[in-house]
Amino acid sequence: MESAIDKHLQCPRALSRRVADDYEPPFPMWVARAKEDLCQVVMGYFGVQYLGAEKEEMAMAALRRIVSDFALPDGPGHYDLTCHQDAHGYENLMAVGYWRDPNAYKRWLSSPVVSGRWESEDRLQEEVGYFREIVAPRAEQFETLYAFREQLPGVGAIMDGISDEVQEHGYWGSMRDRFPISQTDRMQPSGKLEIVEGNPQSQGRVIIRGHDNIALIRSGQDWAETEGDERDLYLRKIEPTLRAGMDFLRDNGKEVGCYSNRYVQYIDLDGSRLEKSYNIGHWRSLDLLERWAEAHPTHLRIFTTFFRVAADLSKLRLYHEVSVFNASDQFYEYINCHPQTGMMRDAMVSDG
Repeated sequence: MESAIDKHLQCPRALSRRVADDYEPPFPMWVARAKEDLCQVVMGYFGVQYLGAEKEEMAMAALRRIVSDFALPDGPGHYDLTCHQDAHGYENLMAVGYWRDPNAYKRWLSSPVVSGRWESEDRLQEEVGYFREIVAPRAEQFETLYAFREQLPGVGAIMDGISDEVQEHGYWGSMRDRFPISQTDRMQPSGKLEIVEGNPQSQGRVIIRGHDNIALIRSGQDWAETEGDERDLYLRKIEPTLRAGMDFLRDNGKEVGCYSNRYVQYIDLDGSRLEKSYNIGHWRSLDLLERWAEAHPTHLRIFTTFFRVAADLSKLRLYHEVSVFNASDQFYEYINCHPQTGMMRDAMVSDG
């Protein structure tokens, strides 16, 4: 068994872990590993929003254009496609790309095709909305956890391998203990979400500035290979409990410090749904995410349901990744989106 924090990211601890050195977790889990040359990654959430079935094909065509841009030089090393309906009944399609080199992302972003598409005034005249939420955690600012070891999704797909069994899981606080930066930094938030361009109530183009140590969690489920009792267990017991918790955060997240919560399902380029899903949650801080996870009934039901059946799961693939970011390593833009979309809901007008 080894530490979730890779050797080259370990340093003398100024802050203690929540468990003793001889702690033994209740079941095996693994984390993604990257070579020392990975210093920072980019996670890009590119969305298309629409209302009404008559606009679905228009939105799918817009999503396909985003995917075609991913194939340009310096595009992401991995991407996935999802759909979800938000709390206000709008349908949202997303292409989520991962880069292991921020400079490659910047070159891709500044290419004439990509920059021209997003900056064009034509976007303001379309009958669908667009958004892009870009975050770039450094290597010490994100952690992963997987219940499997092959074909890692999300950020794991652009890393270089998988660990042996790790110690830091199966207890409250293990998420924080897996962050390399947690050895010396409590990751406290500072500042606020600010509107730096546009007016959400008028739609159009709106740009939001983030603050230090916003936390982003992606927590995923893949039931495509399950069958029999295990499949029934997931679809009848685990998934409904999970959905109830995610719907609570979507509809009531503001009261617990969650800026935005989306429970999404994978799709293909034709829009067909796949048997994989994940939650994407932006939080004001890791502290508030932990507080909800440890104490709120909606998450305790998820947690206890999973632990009660964990021994019976063999083909269900569960994972998560959690990141924090500097304010300068975030960018949120919304074009023709309703004013409760993403980070717009809780953003304040900038003082200057």
